[in-house]
Amino acid sequence: MIDEFSVKTTIFSGNEALAILKRYEQHRVAIVTDNFIAHSPLLSQVLHYLGTQVKVFDQVKPDPDIQILQQGTAFFSDFSPEVFIALGGGSALDACKGIRATYALINKGANLPLIAIPTTSGSGSEVTSYAVISDAERNRKYPLVSTDLLADIAILDARLVLSVPKPIAADTGMDVLTHSIEAIVSTNANDFSDALAEKAIKLVATYLPQVYKTPDNLLAREKVHNASCMAGMAFTSSGLGLVHGMAHTLGALFHIPHGKINAMLLPIIIEFNADRNEAIQARYLICAKGMGINTNNPLVGVKELIECIRQLNKSFSMPASLRELGVDLSLLQKDNQATIAAILQDGCTPTNPRAVTAKDIEFLLKRIMG
Repeated sequence: MIDEFSVKTTIFSGNEALAILKRYEQHRVAIVTDNFIAHSPLLSQVLHYLGTQVKVFDQVKPDPDIQILQQGTAFFSDFSPEVFIALGGGSALDACKGIRATYALINKGANLPLIAIPTTSGSGSEVTSYAVISDAERNRKYPLVSTDLLADIAILDARLVLSVPKPIAADTGMDVLTHSIEAIVSTNANDFSDALAEKAIKLVATYLPQVYKTPDNLLAREKVHNASCMAGMAFTSSGLGLVHGMAHTLGALFHIPHGKINAMLLPIIIEFNADRNEAIQARYLICAKGMGINTNNPLVGVKELIECIRQLNKSFSMPASLRELGVDLSLLQKDNQATIAAILQDGCTPTNPRAVTAKDIEFLLKRIMG
């Protein structure tokens, strides 16, 4: 067996990190973001370090789809950019990755640098080989995975996330926790991904509650922002699991924020994965210790980990089920078999520590429905 771990992305962090952009002030720069950020001080902070040859595509919406990739590519076709900058949350970063890849395909493999500047602490997309693209007609999300999607540079500046409202900070922070836990129990986990994921769990457990209680706490914001990046590097190496396999499908079907549906699913999937499996329980014990749970008993560790996550969700006012969230459950019941098939076919499901069947998914859907 051969494990592989590599880090292509150069990471710059700290409150002066944006100054790295000065090296591109003589370049034609394509910026991909959303309309909110385009009309906020965040864009101005980035433009401060760039020259006059900048073009901004600001039409990214949550859960970017194929049409956004086509629109963005067409938008930059006559500009001939020399570098792409992704500015925003996970949707903006994923959209920029897709637009850059599409532009390269149309322009015969143009290998343009990609700079990722996250303004939320959640997806870790600035350092991952993933981009999640939606199909609005089918209510499906598809995780694309390719080393071509890796950014060349990631800029982490906690000041850019200070304005993120605490409910969104909680959603995205629980996404970080989910990435970290799934990376540790993934069938492709390795010592390097473990090290990053374990540290990320400790940082989230310590600092995410502080972010929620005191949103202007810059140190807490910085620690969760760094954890997001670490978790991204971890799962790029190890892969994810069934929480994400289900979250992609259910999030698209019911239009639930990604971090929120992850948080709702996480305790349910941990309980399912660890059931009567000592090896998997031992992996979850690592996660439990990262959460500050003091036990060497794997079974006790799993139970306390589940309860800890449920209490954390409760403190963030997260619903425990789809029924509690108030979605239209008939959407799921109407095409249940297609939903099950989509979850089984999701790119994150194969590295789940416990193999799953259609019957398992049906059982878990009933659990999350409530």
